[in-house]
Amino acid sequence: MNEDSNIKRVIPIVPIRGSVVFPNTDAVLTFGRKKSVTAVNAAFQTDKVIAIFTQKDAKTSDPQIDDLHKIGTISVITQMMSSDGEIHCVIKGQARVKLDRIIEKDPYITAEVEELREDSPTDEIRAFSNKLVELFKKAINLGKQAEVMTVMKLISGSPEPNEVADQIASLLEIKVDEKQILLDTLSLKTRLMKVLAHLTHEIEKELGEDEFGDLSSEESGGYKKRIKEAHMPKDVEEKAKKELKRLSQMSPHNPEGGYLRNYLDWLCDMPWSKTTANNVSISNAEKVLERDHYGLGKAKERILEYLAVMKIKKSRKLFGKDKKRNDDAQPTILCFIGPPGVGKTSIGKSIAKALKRKFVRISLGGIRDEAEIRGHRRTYVGALPGRILQGIKNAGTKNPVFMLDEIDKIGADFRGDPSSALLEALDPEQNSEFSDHYLEVPFDLSEVMFVATGNMIETIPVALRDRMEIINFPGYTQDEKYNIAEKFLWMKQLKLHGLDDKKLKLEKNALNEIIERYTRESGVRNLERNLANVLRKIAKLVAEKKNYQQKITMSDIRKYLGPQKFTSLIAEKKDEVGMSTGLAVTPAGGEILFIEVSLMPGKGHLTLTGQLGDVMKESARAAFTWTRSHWQSLGLKKDFGQTTDVHIHVPEGAVPKDGPSAGVAITTALVSALSKIPVKREVGMTGEITLRGRVLEIGGVKEKVIAGHRAGLKTIILPKDNEKDMEDVPKAVKKDIKFVFAENYSDVMKVALTEAPKK
Repeated sequence: MNEDSNIKRVIPIVPIRGSVVFPNTDAVLTFGRKKSVTAVNAAFQTDKVIAIFTQKDAKTSDPQIDDLHKIGTISVITQMMSSDGEIHCVIKGQARVKLDRIIEKDPYITAEVEELREDSPTDEIRAFSNKLVELFKKAINLGKQAEVMTVMKLISGSPEPNEVADQIASLLEIKVDEKQILLDTLSLKTRLMKVLAHLTHEIEKELGEDEFGDLSSEESGGYKKRIKEAHMPKDVEEKAKKELKRLSQMSPHNPEGGYLRNYLDWLCDMPWSKTTANNVSISNAEKVLERDHYGLGKAKERILEYLAVMKIKKSRKLFGKDKKRNDDAQPTILCFIGPPGVGKTSIGKSIAKALKRKFVRISLGGIRDEAEIRGHRRTYVGALPGRILQGIKNAGTKNPVFMLDEIDKIGADFRGDPSSALLEALDPEQNSEFSDHYLEVPFDLSEVMFVATGNMIETIPVALRDRMEIINFPGYTQDEKYNIAEKFLWMKQLKLHGLDDKKLKLEKNALNEIIERYTRESGVRNLERNLANVLRKIAKLVAEKKNYQQKITMSDIRKYLGPQKFTSLIAEKKDEVGMSTGLAVTPAGGEILFIEVSLMPGKGHLTLTGQLGDVMKESARAAFTWTRSHWQSLGLKKDFGQTTDVHIHVPEGAVPKDGPSAGVAITTALVSALSKIPVKREVGMTGEITLRGRVLEIGGVKEKVIAGHRAGLKTIILPKDNEKDMEDVPKAVKKDIKFVFAENYSDVMKVALTEAPKK
């Protein structure tokens, strides 16, 4: 080796795991880690050259210089394709390089490498090379797998000895560490001899001169050690040993060998006995929840109660009580239901942080295949366990906090019903022996803390809902949004935009302007987007070195965000005849809706528009019937129902609407239109009405009241039976709104109309 002439250069470094790239060979590689993807993209945009180094430990997710082998391969990217956040590349190895020193670590690793020269071939080296080619021909005749072009190049061409050594080394059926040793071997003669020895061993195995079967004694011993260290349950361990015996007796040409190895890897990698210490400190959990989330008092209280039960159960275990029971089994499954952007997923992360457990999240939205939950049978090509066991394996512990997002959006089709497959996983009485189709052995899920989230409880199957405790996450009030933005979102966005050192201050009236005039939502996602929009404008000014105000005022908001997107729904509205304000609940939270009624000469026909559902249409018919039956007390003509056509419309006709709780609002708009008495513009109402005029209890009181408060209502009429729900309504809302509780519709008329109808 003539090291004095070695070339040094600075180049992007890409770590790989599970394989080794040799010079003079082509390889197809997939990159998914952020730094690797960035490095490959950067190289492809310039000279397409990268240096590939194999990790010492494949489990290291963010390798540093000490985690990489010192010898790698400088390579050229010949083809590249992106798919689902990953990059697939065809790589051509060029030469061996030695890793000298790291130059930069972000956004990807850049290092100085030294290109290592090859030995000049001597007659002795060429003799070894020719012998290796002849042996390779014999291996191919015995069935060794290799690409046709590679075989033709080695057998029919006139390759140099270093090409022969590297190309055959890349085709050897040996471990990654052994391939790395061949890459590390700088002496060409020594490398040829080592490759020759490995290939001879493979041929002897094919001819039956070595151990029979597809498994070397070293690999078999490795699996035995992993099975022992996994501390599997007895029946699972027996299953693993049985499959290992099958693999050892299998022909090396049997394609099932790869499937068996994959299966054994899954069995050995599952955390059968690994748990995270259950550090349940109620005071610490309370501090974490308060620090990470503003508001959500009821939800936090229920979570702390849940953790308190876990703490007591652990104490009983420490003092020798309940020894026969599984004290870590969860008594129930929590399910957070609420509109988007109210913090359902993030509070799950906070629970994991408070418990010092691993956090796993999977999204169930749109899943239609039962195999996504239970896994595929091993008979299928590319079979894998279901998402639940995949999440447990990735967590590396059998007691993580496991979040099942969008549980209300599970589908079902001819491939099965995923919600039915979830029943066993989420039932505390059954999940100690959860059965996955791929593993075919039970796995204990009783120590997993499952937390589900969704927007609507109605779309969750009844049997699945029965296994969960529902905790409602209502929308935020204006005051809560202000505090969340001031204490959390503003600082978060300053850091994300690199402006946390610029001493930017958002004035109170400017923040309120964003909340009231640029967003109208139950959560805070759009609020955060608007804050980000403001900071992007300022970041542009900073980058261009232009002047900007450190104190952001209301006028700045209008300049940065443009015209106001929303006006007060109520403030600009007048007391109108035939128009009332109702309250509703949607998957996005509470909303107000206007009911309009127009009268025309006719024969008593009732027309309903606005994309109303069947239940809402029936409420409108009930309101019409009640009005006709009370013509006298309303001061109407006896035959008005035979001479007048009625058209009831709910604006925003593109949005489907349904439910019985608009009955009171429909009746009020109808009475107003018939009696020519206006409805008070600042009065909102909700409640189901019967044919006898009784006002019945409805759901979603808190969400509806918050929506009314957000819209500027001053009085809200609720059913008498909903008075108990006022406990959940925030104090700030109670302070601003007058509540009236009605038993009969006559109670509603007294408050909703500007004057009483004349009999």
